[in-house]
Amino acid sequence: MSSFLICSTPVHGHVTPLLAVSRYLVQQGHRVRFLTGQRYADRVRSTGAEFLALPTGADYDDTDMNVAFPGRVGKTGVAGIRWDVSNIFLKPAPMQIRAVDDAVAQDPVDAILVESMFIGAVGLLSRRRAERPAIVNLGIIPLGVESKDTAPFGLGILPRPGVLGRVRNAVLDVLTKRVIFGGVQKQAEQILLEATGQKLDGFFMSGASRADAIVQFTVPGFEYERRDLPETVHFVGPLSRATKSDGALPEWWSELDGSRPVVHVSQGTIANTDYDELITPTMTALADDDVLVVVSTGGRPLSTLPSPLPANVRVAEYLPHDRLLPVTDVYVSNGGYGGVHYALEHGVPLLVAGATEDKAEVAARVQWTGAGVRLRTNRPTSEQVGSAVRRVLADPGYAERTRKIGAEIDASSGLTGLETVLETLVPKAMQG
Repeated sequence: MSSFLICSTPVHGHVTPLLAVSRYLVQQGHRVRFLTGQRYADRVRSTGAEFLALPTGADYDDTDMNVAFPGRVGKTGVAGIRWDVSNIFLKPAPMQIRAVDDAVAQDPVDAILVESMFIGAVGLLSRRRAERPAIVNLGIIPLGVESKDTAPFGLGILPRPGVLGRVRNAVLDVLTKRVIFGGVQKQAEQILLEATGQKLDGFFMSGASRADAIVQFTVPGFEYERRDLPETVHFVGPLSRATKSDGALPEWWSELDGSRPVVHVSQGTIANTDYDELITPTMTALADDDVLVVVSTGGRPLSTLPSPLPANVRVAEYLPHDRLLPVTDVYVSNGGYGGVHYALEHGVPLLVAGATEDKAEVAARVQWTGAGVRLRTNRPTSEQVGSAVRRVLADPGYAERTRKIGAEIDASSGLTGLETVLETLVPKAMQG
């Protein structure tokens, strides 16, 4: 069997998907070591992997990023994005590289598996293939490889066909690299030159394109078509599928009997401290509609919800996706990649309100595929939410398009597809 090193920035939304990868590879008999922040040590070990801690300078507590990084407070828009990329993801790169090198020197591995924002991988990929293990990029966020057919990643701009679209993309590419991230690019070149002795070849945010393989956890039907898509890209479907649950159900569960449409709203388990972002506008918008609004607080006590609740609202801290989504008519989401795929898996059309981090790109793909409605804000008004939900309920085309993607997900390989890719990179070790 093989030996793998999984590497992740110490951020919940990045670590959590990779825990499923770790657990699967361990179950297949492989040795797995997992390099990330100290806060995740117990969760890593619960997968059967060996935990390796990032050095102090590359670790931080992501439960409150403004406390961990006081310099980001008050920075929004493009300035905020630049600050985050520079300080949260780029500056730790040299320490990430040293930590990986130390781990490999201590015990060689057959492949290093990294998520896209582990920028130390860019430095590792500057080395000749003979001088390093295989490096696999795990696509836990939308595919960000550069293409003449798409706008630069992060802008949330939809593709435009034809010559005009390619010209637009080229202009935006120059603007992004030389203006928006021009200063950060120079910083990256200096940091990685000092860390590796190698000159950075290309844009620092394009590291995934250089990996020996890119395993993207979605299906082609939920990605933009690219005529210049690298052969190293492999679509294997969502990382996690809704699993069978047998826990206790809320006492109101019997009301999900099809007598009226069900609208499910959740802000996930992390961005759920401010209900005014999405949950409250949804409850307010639909209070007088003949629908049932099902709210999941993502683990927060139900007492934290505003009171009194509208008569058509039902709440729980957690709800089983495998049982809820098959009876859901619209899923209102803030655009988490995993949650959106759960809805797609069950053919549930979406209303997505997300404009930060990778959520703008997730929302753009929902719009592009016709799987739902995109609201270009993190804090939609109740009027915006209500109008969008009614639009989705009234148009069966949304559900039809989503069911088509769901069928593609059902046919996808998932984590067995990842293992197949790994077998092509390290065949002898995988057979060992």
